[in-house]
Amino acid sequence: RSAALAATGPGTTADGHAVPLLANIGGPQDVAAALEHGAEGVGLFRTEFLFLDRTTPPGEDEQEAAYRAVLEAFPYVVVRALDAGADKPLGFLPATGEEPNPALGERGLRMLRRHPEVLAGQLTALARAAHGLPVELLVMAPMVADAAEARAFTEACRTAGITRAGVMIEIPAAALRARDLAAEADFFSIGTNDLAQYAFAADRQVGALSRFQDPWQPALLDLVALTAEGASGKACGVCGEAAGDPALACVLVGLGVTSLSMSPPALPAVRAALAAHTLDQCRQAANAASASHDATTARSAAREALPGLTTLGL
Repeated sequence: RSAALAATGPGTTADGHAVPLLANIGGPQDVAAALEHGAEGVGLFRTEFLFLDRTTPPGEDEQEAAYRAVLEAFPYVVVRALDAGADKPLGFLPATGEEPNPALGERGLRMLRRHPEVLAGQLTALARAAHGLPVELLVMAPMVADAAEARAFTEACRTAGITRAGVMIEIPAAALRARDLAAEADFFSIGTNDLAQYAFAADRQVGALSRFQDPWQPALLDLVALTAEGASGKACGVCGEAAGDPALACVLVGLGVTSLSMSPPALPAVRAALAAHTLDQCRQAANAASASHDATTARSAAREALPGLTTLGL
């Protein structure tokens, strides 16, 4: 097992189908771990660390320096625009009135569209940080519900000089109408944690409802498949916790996902699992999981189609 998990290099299936393996990071302090575990880039750069515990937003110079520390380290970085609201309230971005259910309120892009100066400042700082670097910078909006929101974010990115603008698929409506959003955005990134929360009407912070956060739920797999199909050939990654499960990573690839982003320590096992199976085996595992009626059965059915996991001890 140790030899297999020590493998490095780009993510690929046994028959050569490339699957970039990326890292989720929360700031420059996470760069070393991502590099140590062989990340090919960053699939989710959470930028909230710069904005928390402040009464005013950080200036563009401060943001530029923090972003550049990450952009200098990787050839490919996907940045999530500020995801404020709900469980991440910010003092300088108050909600309009009381929100009895913050998870369904003004958060993510909804909040940024109400404060366009904050979004413009962040996008400008990102464009400045990437200037002159050999990095492919992609920026995505959190909590996008429809094509109009995707279009507005893409336009804001273009205005700031950012050429690759994408959307996170975290709301079932976005997954169901992914084709409409693909006409407006350059790429998708599926946030399985929030997508599960909204698909099952189950707050991800309520432990009693944790079974609905199981990413093996067939309904969630269906939404992933719909998104990948609706992407219409554009990149469609997963950056939720699901990507770090070696068996589920193979299933996601079988469903049509084009890249996987996870916490850095999960990268070696996922790399080994993909390398042990062909794309066709991943598709067979995806079909088996999707045909199941519950998460437990889906997990078992997929593992039966992925014999290399047992060999690897995963």
